[in-house]
Amino acid sequence: MMKHVVAFDVSMGKSTMVIYNRYRQCEFEGEILHNRPSFEQLHETLQQLTKQDGQVPEIVFEATGVYSKGLEKFLQDTHYTYCCLNPIQAKDETKSMRRQKTDKADAHKLAQTHFRNERVPTYVEDDYYRQMRAWSRYYDELDTEINHLHNRMHAILQLSFPELETLFSSRSALFLNIVQLYPHPDEVLAHSKTVIRNRLKQNTRKNLSLKRAEEKGHALLEAAKDSYPAISNQDVRCDQVRDYARRIAELKEKKEQLIKQMVALSEGKVEYQVLISFPGIGEVTAVRIIGELGDIRRFKTHKQLNAYVGIDVRVYQSGKYEMKDIINRRGNRHLRKILFFMVKTMITLRQKTKNHFVEYYDKLKTQPQRKPHKVACIACMNKFLKVAFHLITHEITYDYEAATNYS
Repeated sequence: MMKHVVAFDVSMGKSTMVIYNRYRQCEFEGEILHNRPSFEQLHETLQQLTKQDGQVPEIVFEATGVYSKGLEKFLQDTHYTYCCLNPIQAKDETKSMRRQKTDKADAHKLAQTHFRNERVPTYVEDDYYRQMRAWSRYYDELDTEINHLHNRMHAILQLSFPELETLFSSRSALFLNIVQLYPHPDEVLAHSKTVIRNRLKQNTRKNLSLKRAEEKGHALLEAAKDSYPAISNQDVRCDQVRDYARRIAELKEKKEQLIKQMVALSEGKVEYQVLISFPGIGEVTAVRIIGELGDIRRFKTHKQLNAYVGIDVRVYQSGKYEMKDIINRRGNRHLRKILFFMVKTMITLRQKTKNHFVEYYDKLKTQPQRKPHKVACIACMNKFLKVAFHLITHEITYDYEAATNYS
């Protein structure tokens, strides 16, 4: 039986703290700052309660993004177990009480509801998983920034040299180099075929053959002759689009470096070896899954894993109305996106590898009441998580022939 509960309502740089005894009476209410002196004082308080009761007090608080990380780090460093509730869980468990939104009231509600809810202590992951998640989120931010820059670059190229986007793949390194060299057709026309060819070859980091450089240079020159730009080559937007192309190239290189770091850190891990054994999963997808998923061993069943991802089915029935099966979408949207594109890649590579997830997709698409593409992909994600959970927890790599035994 718990003897003391310590609850926090966390905000930026500080927390409201309350202490309740075994009779559910408040013994203390106050505020602590998220700095070393306050945390040291908190440590003394927790030690005193432990000595008094003969057991460590229960600690509970709601996750508040970056603001609760300092408190979490202190509790991990001092080896206290704690319950860090996600906001949805905290809201669900306190909603029956009269709602008065203040920091003090929220701290009291967390403590009071802790006596009647069987809350599982938060699983503290190894630092490896925390670093992988940070790298994965950084990778995502770079990806978002690249997409924004591509959109801005597209808008200017429609004014300066719209033919570039029809001649070359806008996501290729060659395209970015050409935009930096020739953002306007007049700049192309100012050079000979030979000069254009040599500049393309010299400024493309990846090996570009002389023949290919000449072909691309010729196509570029022909496009420049037909182009009718809306702005002159002296317009500031030509410099602007050059800058966008340069920044995109730098960000893409940074993304590659991040993946190399994540792979180097993961090569000795069981989950990495298991994930890359799946057909259609390469280094990037494997480390991104680990980064977003964390330590899969903290889940007791694959159904908990589905809920974490947000692909568990939401059920709603009222009277004669019954909602069709719809996924919850309350989980990790980053991981959901990675897994969705992973399944699409597996489908694309169907001719090159044997993959029972693709066979399952085909089955769903060809049955009498065939499923739409997205629904079938979600079903494949569900099956993948079930298989991955089994393989990683049993330290077995994927094998097509044995797949039916654990899917």
